[in-house]
Amino acid sequence: QVQLVESGGGLVQAGGSLRLSCAASGRSFTMGWFRQRPGKEREFVAAISRSSLKTSYADSVKGRFTISRDNVQNTVSLQMNNLRPEDTAVYYCASGEQWPSPNGAAYSSWGQGTEVTVSS
Repeated sequence: QVQLVESGGGLVQAGGSLRLSCAASGRSFTMGWFRQRPGKEREFVAAISRSSLKTSYADSVKGRFTISRDNVQNTVSLQMNNLRPEDTAVYYCASGEQWPSPNGAAYSSWGQGTEVTVSS
């Protein structure tokens, strides 16, 4: 099982940007980001295939967030621009061997999460 460690969370004002990173201990076909907002269930944010040819985004982040990966470094990043207070959440990195999917069940490894707080 791949070990995942997230970094880059923090406090930012609305309209600002943050870049999350996730370091993986090994190779994965698909890597993704999920988040859990206060009082809500975990939800899909973005995913990317190993070749980076396939990406998928939640409607709520399209045009604001960009997922990318570096297969040499075994890392995946999430560039978050124009952040909104409703983006406040714990963000989790995930990896799996299935095609990029918004379904959490498609991912077999999860990180511990990094907290993002967006102030209004």
